[in-house]
Amino acid sequence: MTPTLDDRITGSLLGAAVGDALGGPVEGYTPEQIAERHGGHVTGIVGPWNGDDWRTARPIAPYHKGDGHVTDDTLMTHALIRVYEKVRGHLDAYAVADHLVPELMGSPVWIPELEAEALPLQRIFLAEKWIVTRLHYAHADPREAGNGNIVNCGAAMYMAPVGLVNAAHPEAAYTEALDIAGAHQSSYGREAAGVFAAAVAAACAPGATHSSVVATALALAKDGTRSAIEAVAEVASGHRDFESALTPLRRAVAPFDSVGPDYRAPSLGARRPSRLHAIEELPVALGMLLVGEGDFRRTVLGAVNYGRDCDSIATMAGAIVGALHGESAVPADWAKRVAEASRLDLHAPARALTEVAHEVFAEDAARRRAHEAAFATLTSAAR
Repeated sequence: MTPTLDDRITGSLLGAAVGDALGGPVEGYTPEQIAERHGGHVTGIVGPWNGDDWRTARPIAPYHKGDGHVTDDTLMTHALIRVYEKVRGHLDAYAVADHLVPELMGSPVWIPELEAEALPLQRIFLAEKWIVTRLHYAHADPREAGNGNIVNCGAAMYMAPVGLVNAAHPEAAYTEALDIAGAHQSSYGREAAGVFAAAVAAACAPGATHSSVVATALALAKDGTRSAIEAVAEVASGHRDFESALTPLRRAVAPFDSVGPDYRAPSLGARRPSRLHAIEELPVALGMLLVGEGDFRRTVLGAVNYGRDCDSIATMAGAIVGALHGESAVPADWAKRVAEASRLDLHAPARALTEVAHEVFAEDAARRRAHEAAFATLTSAAR
């Protein structure tokens, strides 16, 4: 049975949150370190890397990563959904300035990793704080505010809602995400935001498969982002289990990733604008989608055990698989534990975005009909 739009939106947002929570506690480590710490590959929700010492252990203190807690990826995704709720239409860079920045600065939410209600601004990292600095304090043009920020996956990680509002229309999702992300990122970070949104939109198309999603991403991606996806996809095609794919996928994306081999100590040339580079997270998420053949557990656990920025990789992978197959694809026990541990109603944002998506589609359809009528009048007049 083909999943409905409502089911795909729910599945995508649940999948993203679950992937985020699974990847959070092992973020920043290598596959070898993860396997050593957990006595093998991670197969589900795990506790903090440093156990009960998480409050003071560096480099991640005072964040309670693990035990089913979502991270900033989910917080930013939900914040963007609240912007869609307010605008009730397509978004652009000005919506970031007018609505997302006030959300980050003035609307307290429950922050699972801090175990407290706080402003999102108090949890997000410097690359996201850049939005507030540039748009609230520096009064930059929203369309250009992302210039000068480090180039990373910060904008891409929360673009799933853009793909869902533009379900089954990846070109529109790509364009809208590029516009929104211009307030946050530049270069290949902005490009990744567009391609990820397009991948989510492509996953919503009836009859879509894991392979068709990657094909769509390749068709739209530019420069180093396209090259990185192409290289990873070629390697992924030779693997059907993530265990054997971990090292080959890293090797395939390494030439395009400017961070370097030590994730916690980026190279001097890291995260600078380039037409030759790509963020690591999106190509690897798409690679794990191919390796896992669209199965949620195989795909997301592959992303988690990859290490490095694995919460964002698993967020993207989970969002795409959830959009492909709907809510039933996401293990219910994982979703329940993440919702309870994070003290979040993970279904509420999905209901809100579904309502907006239906409204946006109706408005788009009306605009298309008006354009068709105008074009018909213009062409008939010419005859």
